[in-house]
Amino acid sequence: MSNVRNKKRAGSSLPFFFKDSTIVPFIIILISSILLYITFTFDIVPPILNRGIQPATFPKALLLLIISLTLIIFFLSIKKPWKEEKKLPKEFYITLGCFLLFLFVSKFLDFFLGISLLSAIVSYFWGERRLIFILFVSILFPIIVFIFFETILGLRFPSGIITDLYYS
Repeated sequence: MSNVRNKKRAGSSLPFFFKDSTIVPFIIILISSILLYITFTFDIVPPILNRGIQPATFPKALLLLIISLTLIIFFLSIKKPWKEEKKLPKEFYITLGCFLLFLFVSKFLDFFLGISLLSAIVSYFWGERRLIFILFVSILFPIIVFIFFETILGLRFPSGIITDLYYS
């Protein structure tokens, strides 16, 4: 009888809401929901002072995107659980280093040069070996970011090597 009890306990697991695959998305969604609620308290800028969209619109859209992507990842992890790894892969540390490089390059040289380097290096170390696709990503991605922020949001980027060519 004691063997049956031990085997039964060994096979039992935590309820789904106490697992890491549930707690992390719940915390992300909770914080994002609180921040989303706060964005509804932002003042509305008069049209004459507004450049592009209202200041509260972008954070709302970004927070809704974060909540949506978190829900998608959560439901995908329920369908096919991820394997647990004892050690983080080297790509993780390379990506962290790339973000530090991005901060340095974007602060002292140029924001778009930083985005290009970040896109190229991360693409390469995540497994993309075709040079044409790496160049495509490292050139097209900064252009899309620039068009989005410059034309749609009406934001001007800080001066740098490439942005000075555009703004002059």
